[in-house]
Amino acid sequence: MSDTPRQQVDEVVQLPSSEQPEEALSEYEHLAEAWARQGWLLRAIALCKVILRLEPDHEPTRRLFVELDARRMDPLTPPGPSVPMPVVVVPANEMSSHEGVVPPRVSLLARLGEKEFLSVMEALELRDFQPGETIVEEGEPGNSMFAIVEGSVEVVRTLKSGRRRTVAFLGEGDFFGEVSILSDVPRLASVRAFERTAVLELTRARLDQIVQRHPSVAEVLRAFHRERLLTDVLRANPIFRLLSPDRREAVARDFELCARPEGVTLLEQGKPVDALYLLLRGQCQALHRHPDGGTSLLRTLGEGDMFGEISLMLGLSATATVRSETACLLLRLDWGSCERHLLDQPGLCEALSRLGNERLLYSAGMFWAPPAPGDASSRGKEPSRV
Repeated sequence: MSDTPRQQVDEVVQLPSSEQPEEALSEYEHLAEAWARQGWLLRAIALCKVILRLEPDHEPTRRLFVELDARRMDPLTPPGPSVPMPVVVVPANEMSSHEGVVPPRVSLLARLGEKEFLSVMEALELRDFQPGETIVEEGEPGNSMFAIVEGSVEVVRTLKSGRRRTVAFLGEGDFFGEVSILSDVPRLASVRAFERTAVLELTRARLDQIVQRHPSVAEVLRAFHRERLLTDVLRANPIFRLLSPDRREAVARDFELCARPEGVTLLEQGKPVDALYLLLRGQCQALHRHPDGGTSLLRTLGEGDMFGEISLMLGLSATATVRSETACLLLRLDWGSCERHLLDQPGLCEALSRLGNERLLYSAGMFWAPPAPGDASSRGKEPSRV
């Protein structure tokens, strides 16, 4: 074998495995072991999957899987020069190099027990995507989640205007797709390969089989998704950003992540409200119900909007009905948690009160207009409260 990692990979990929299957498997095995030593856990796992695809009963690789279970607990082992991921079907000269990049922390895998880890590893499928190829499509059912082994992807969302916008880039070690598979909502964004990208895929069908044997896997996935989501949302939200990091962490533990289909009533005008809501994905309508039974649209709530704050700050029943216009993903914080974490924070209370008052004034303005001079029918009318 050559001395440099790059030359080593090229030679391994170019080995004529049909003529020298034992040598090819041995080379892949040694390379997987080298990646594991360097801390490149996902790459090592992916290469083990390649070996077992070629020879399902390859015993050294199965032993390496067990060793990877121990090494996943310390994914930040100081690496040597990194070695690109060799996918057998791709010519060696098309591979990218990531020399000197620190390996990512595989926090999701580190939370699984030994049996659970091995079950998940056996269920993963290695897939390869070319630049520009769509991995998941916004609005479609979500039937799998992914971990990026090598390469990068762009996350694209459709705006209200209909334009599509790139909102994020994800790279090696990142996970995506777990929202749909855990919350049963359609894909919230499209994900496209930005460059040649290898991923490990876990399908819903295989995940369901694993969860039947190991229920804790579902709990680990939900906790991982919840923590990542809450960290991003609470840090970006202008109201929750007023909290200290420690207080935000405490609030995050009490938030409940919930998915609701289209057409569900979340708050009903005139009835008690028991939680503060933050809309993560989808749209809701705030509706005013008139005495004659008719309704008027007050506003459309979009991603990042909050509701329930009027009842929280003023102690009122719901001043409007809020109904999901599309399938929605929300964060729900019950009143007890609000009292523990929010109501003793003057700056945050002021922001919530200002938001509630602005909405009350806006709603009142929609249903009250100054009477025209001499219009007796309008004299003495009070504005509607919503």
